[in-house]
Amino acid sequence: MSTPNSAENPWPVRAVATRVAKWIDRLGIVWVEGQLTELSIRPDSKTVFMVLRDPAADMSLTITCPRDLVHNAPVRLTEGTQVVVCGKPTFYTGRGTFSLRVSEIRAVGIGELLARIDRLRRLLDAEGLFDSRLKRSIPFLPVMVGLVTGRASAAERDVTTVASGRWPAVRFAVRNTAVQGPNAVSQIIDALRELDGHPEVDVIVIARGGGSVEDLLPFSDETLCRAIAACVTPVVSAVGHEPDNPLCDLVADLRAATPTDAAKRIVPDTAAEKALLDQLCRRGARALRNWVTREERMIHQLRSRPVLADPLGALTVRGEEIHRARAAGRRDITRLIDAEHDRIGHLAARLATLGPAATLARGYAVVQTLDPNPAVLRTVAGAPAGSRLRIRVSDGALGAVSSGSVLR
Repeated sequence: MSTPNSAENPWPVRAVATRVAKWIDRLGIVWVEGQLTELSIRPDSKTVFMVLRDPAADMSLTITCPRDLVHNAPVRLTEGTQVVVCGKPTFYTGRGTFSLRVSEIRAVGIGELLARIDRLRRLLDAEGLFDSRLKRSIPFLPVMVGLVTGRASAAERDVTTVASGRWPAVRFAVRNTAVQGPNAVSQIIDALRELDGHPEVDVIVIARGGGSVEDLLPFSDETLCRAIAACVTPVVSAVGHEPDNPLCDLVADLRAATPTDAAKRIVPDTAAEKALLDQLCRRGARALRNWVTREERMIHQLRSRPVLADPLGALTVRGEEIHRARAAGRRDITRLIDAEHDRIGHLAARLATLGPAATLARGYAVVQTLDPNPAVLRTVAGAPAGSRLRIRVSDGALGAVSSGSVLR
């Protein structure tokens, strides 16, 4: 063994196995938590073989323990039981296998489980996985419903029967998985991803009946919650009954109290929708009749109004008013013209009376001197002998020469 290891100087299997066993033996005693699976209790063997599985990852350890340790365990050990074990890692050189030799088994109490779930709930809430703004709306009429549930379970029967009774045309893509135990989480996640990638699935329902806190632990698993949050298709959680509240209810887009409630909330009721449709038709017909009645009443009122009942009546009245106004205007103008005509006549008569023509007509004459400047002769002195005169009478004028003044 002191010779360096190489292809020309390989170690034998026993040397490698012995060295591995020595290294593993240095680990000492460890405490490990997980779920029990594959319990093998043989009647003729004092050793019990089990597998301790990590529910959040696809990893497991083979463990062995004395039969008495299983019988004296604080709880009944079955597949899916969450336990904390104390053991020493051991490598068996003869078979080249690794196992954990358990010396103590402790059950994880309900209080501890609930505390862990509460811590996980606060963590997921802080990351925003429960935010209502991220919830996807459930389609009104899904063509195909993806259903993840236990095989031949009451939850599957409730969902399919109630949904088909409400809407006979609905189709289902059922994926049967374990709904409790160590394999539940991985199987549910695989079915969930398969249905999420199905092009015809419009909504996915995860359904399970009621159970104890331990039975519902897979639905509070962190990996499953994150898988639900990552789905593109809306997810409905129908796990347990009304008091049950696993974490998948908070992550899912819709929480149903029971599988039956989920069936009622994912598909509409044919009878109810038909009744609603009939009611809407009646309301629509009544509203249409009322609208027609109102419009007919309005049209009748409009037609009964004077402006529409006798469209030319207003024009006739206005025409008569115009005729009366025109007649009154003509009368006023005629009266004004006659009054002015009379006034002009009176003024003309007065003018004629006061004018020189009337005076000349009565035998008077107007005498004007022509030299040196034409002027009306007013005195005898203004026309000495020899002065040329112009004498205007009523029918014309004649010339004369003054002979001087004469005695009266």
